[in-house]
Amino acid sequence: MSINSVDAINALNNFSAESDNGIITVTIDQSSRKMNVIGDGFTDTFAVMTDSFINDASAKGLILTSGKETFVVGADIDQLASIKTAEQAFELAEDLKASLRKLEKSGKPVVAAITGTALGGGLELALACHYRITIDSPKTKLGLPEVKLGLLPGGGGTQRLPRLVGIQSALELMTQGKELRPAAAKDMGLIDATATDKADMLKQATDWIKANPTAQQPWDKKGFKIPGGDSKHPKVVPIFSIAPAMANQKSHGNYPAITHIMSCVFEGCLVDIDTGLELESRYFAACVLSAESRNMINTLWTQLNSIKKGQSRPDGFERTQTKKVGILGAGMMGAGIAYVSAKAGIEVVLLDTEMAGAEKGKAYSATILDKAISRKRSTEEKKQALLNRIKPTVSYDDLADCDLIIEAVFENREIKAKCTEQSEAVIPNTAVYASNTSTLPITGLAKASTRPNQFIGLHFFSPVDKMPLVEIIMGEQTDDSTLAKAFDYVVQIGKTPIVVNDSRGFYTSRVFGTYVSEGIAMLGEGVHPRSIEVAGMKTGMPMPPLALQDEVSLSLALHVSEQQQLDMQAEGKTITVRPSYEILKTLVNEHDREGKKNGKGFYDYKENGDKKLWPELTNLFPTKDEQPTQQDMIDRLMFIQANESAKCYQENVVRSVADTNIGSIFGWGFAPHQGGTLQFINSMGLETFIARSHELASKYGERFEPAQILVDMAEKGEEFVDG
Repeated sequence: MSINSVDAINALNNFSAESDNGIITVTIDQSSRKMNVIGDGFTDTFAVMTDSFINDASAKGLILTSGKETFVVGADIDQLASIKTAEQAFELAEDLKASLRKLEKSGKPVVAAITGTALGGGLELALACHYRITIDSPKTKLGLPEVKLGLLPGGGGTQRLPRLVGIQSALELMTQGKELRPAAAKDMGLIDATATDKADMLKQATDWIKANPTAQQPWDKKGFKIPGGDSKHPKVVPIFSIAPAMANQKSHGNYPAITHIMSCVFEGCLVDIDTGLELESRYFAACVLSAESRNMINTLWTQLNSIKKGQSRPDGFERTQTKKVGILGAGMMGAGIAYVSAKAGIEVVLLDTEMAGAEKGKAYSATILDKAISRKRSTEEKKQALLNRIKPTVSYDDLADCDLIIEAVFENREIKAKCTEQSEAVIPNTAVYASNTSTLPITGLAKASTRPNQFIGLHFFSPVDKMPLVEIIMGEQTDDSTLAKAFDYVVQIGKTPIVVNDSRGFYTSRVFGTYVSEGIAMLGEGVHPRSIEVAGMKTGMPMPPLALQDEVSLSLALHVSEQQQLDMQAEGKTITVRPSYEILKTLVNEHDREGKKNGKGFYDYKENGDKKLWPELTNLFPTKDEQPTQQDMIDRLMFIQANESAKCYQENVVRSVADTNIGSIFGWGFAPHQGGTLQFINSMGLETFIARSHELASKYGERFEPAQILVDMAEKGEEFVDG
């Protein structure tokens, strides 16, 4: 018996329907969420909607759309985090796919009218429709980014995508987690059409349904062949020969999801679609239960969301909007901060000692925007509007109505103190003063201030326009009102804030330094520099230690080390010198090797961008006959960072586990698959970590002895968690 599908669907939570001459438009609009998510209850509701539509004889076609600016942004990751068994993961994937398969085999046309971003499960839902239209907006993103959380597309993506766009394009999208704009997605064949607005999109959808009353998916038609060939096609075979090697070259085996995606596509494209979909569910279950996925979901989803929701922001203060920011110093950092502030709609005063320097700092924004315009990601009008918000100047009087000052000058106390005094002479009493120092303690810098309670650290990372983190540093006298304002500004400019307490090097610079220092120490011990760099890449860090030190600059590292030694001497404290110090001193002072900035550091740099390790390194630091195992080198590089992070936690330098983990990944690129420095310890288990730390300490020095907090936590059976 035929049912009225509109009435049935309108009775469902978060789904509504209306009919126009048998064409049913279903709008998904989850009332309890900002964006539609495939989570608890969604699959059951979707199944009822599907059956209602299929069983309604009067229903001629279906348009699936969203009541929100986005379409469906993917699966509910919190739901995945609660999965304990492979069976649960397998069933979760299979349940939704059963409804999607019913829809595409219904014999009635189904159109996805994509209102905005469709990622992960949201795009997979659209792929199961016969036709896909999206609004042509720069805000719209389409992709399958599951690999970034150690997962694979489990809603049919690994099977439908290659059958739609070909194996090579599908592999690139899924293994790299790429997000496409509408034009690129249409060129690839991922979507069929674009629309100017929702009304235009719904009209196009209706017209297509009328023109295609008995739509079928390509893969359900007799004689279907995968575009470009299936897995055994002569042109495709080389892809599967080369792709694993290329993936391993980048991931070094640290991301099993990449291998699982390639396996899914290879095996699935040798069999029929239904068998392929089941294969995908099995590989999906393997991903969900992997340590790498657990680590990444824990940190890059759960903990990151806690930070974004304001976990580290003090309670009891109204949210504030920074209207005008004054930036002192128009070098790379100051220019970058000016750009991200102006991009967020904030008025910027960019101050330098010379007008030419200030103008050059403003021109940095123009360069970024010209590149965006060339890629059709911005317009000349938007560029001019942003540039109009940046005022270059040499006069401190122009700071008079700023509500935030960010000092971004050279790492020199005297210069910074002078900037503070000159600024405070003109800025409002309510203004917050922040220093972008990366190493100098905020409490010491605040001594130059007449209002140290409003003095705070905002440590940006270079390049500012690309790096997602800002480390907020509390001085001893910084008050919570100042912290709340600084936190709100960081969120306003689209960055992720972590909050730390004052100390030498704070958190990120202090721990990052251990990574490069350990690599340099190995060189001094007679380890071959190439072996050091290979071990660095195997850890999952974005760059090996010697190359990374070149990027940061050997001369800067030497300057910071010597400044710290002078400071500790002045404070009457025991001077601790990292094992890299003497090597840096030799290279900088005796061989003028300052790093990439002067074309010579641990590497030699050519004008075309190529680089190679400096051949003299093995003469200056002769390679010993007996070399350590690669695992020892990897462990040294990882354990030194994790142990130093634990010490920061013990000393209350970092305030939360989430800040520590996110800070390590977003700040200096600590191996993302490990979920951050403290999650690395959690995942390994404290007892195992402590035992290995003792082994490393006995072979390579007491700096590897486990932090006392780890020993105490192991005795109590605890691990690093917030709350």
